[in-house]
Amino acid sequence: MTDGIEDRIARGSAPNPSGAAPSGEDMYREHILDHYKHPRNFGVLKPAAVDHEANNPLCGDQIRLTFNVNDKDEISDVKFTGRGCAISQASASLLTSRVKGKPLSEIKAIDRDQVVQMLGIPISPVRLKCALLSLAVLREGIEIYEKKLPPPG
Repeated sequence: MTDGIEDRIARGSAPNPSGAAPSGEDMYREHILDHYKHPRNFGVLKPAAVDHEANNPLCGDQIRLTFNVNDKDEISDVKFTGRGCAISQASASLLTSRVKGKPLSEIKAIDRDQVVQMLGIPISPVRLKCALLSLAVLREGIEIYEKKLPPPG
């Protein structure tokens, strides 16, 4: 079995023991570990317009998102809690930072490639579900929110 960067990130091992300046991949690794160890927007909003949670049964990753939407249809505040690998938790931290203050129409256009790009490292097919869990929870949460809205007119 290969020892990919995703596995090393999840274990928190350093791939550059030489002390040399970090490579581009190492800088992204540090970026992910920073979001994993010091997540942005971590917590639970109360009250929240949406409180939605999902997990990845294959690996046990879990993400819960709470958010509020203002009268301009923008996510005015968003928080997450969860447990799991560095990829899933860093992805949630990065995604919540990206969507705060953005309109729902723009948020709904975020796709898997944009999430992977935010992470900045190659993601194996096995780790892709980890990386995309927060996006799935966010999309489902927006659907729940929009179903609660009264019909236009």
